[in-house]
Amino acid sequence: MNGKDVKSILITALSLFLICAVAAGALALVNTVTAPTIAANNAAAADKARGEVLPAADSFEENTAPDGAVYYTGKSGGATVGYVFTTSAKGYGGDVEIMTGVDAEGRVTGISILSIEETPGLGMNAKKDSFKEQYKGKSGQLAVNKDGGEIVAITSATITSRAVTNAVNQALALYAGVA
Repeated sequence: MNGKDVKSILITALSLFLICAVAAGALALVNTVTAPTIAANNAAAADKARGEVLPAADSFEENTAPDGAVYYTGKSGGATVGYVFTTSAKGYGGDVEIMTGVDAEGRVTGISILSIEETPGLGMNAKKDSFKEQYKGKSGQLAVNKDGGEIVAITSATITSRAVTNAVNQALALYAGVA
């Protein structure tokens, strides 16, 4: 290798390094500028979801269960009207994350699916209101109909149906530990 080849390689390497450094700096700047907005949007979305699963509450207080789980106490006029728990269970395509509202008597007031990566047209039907509404008013240990329970499983998506039900059961167990 002669000196001209080495010089060409060094210039190319330096050019690529500078391009990468400028791109990384630009990404860091964009992240710094947008991070507070993203955090505020996520907090607003979580507040909205809490209000949907526990509509009787007009405010929420963050709490920590003895096992370290974070949950929210829903209040209306200063009185506790229920609790909101975020739980997850293994579905067909990955973890299914559910937010569950539970009233002061231990009955489910609503569920919201926060994260789901199930099969389109099958497991993703868990997002439909007709499926989620089945949980309202239920308490105790729930199971899908294929396991002898009262929750009607989504056709061809029993694993997803069980995952949602397991996540709701986790919320009901957390309720029993904090109420």
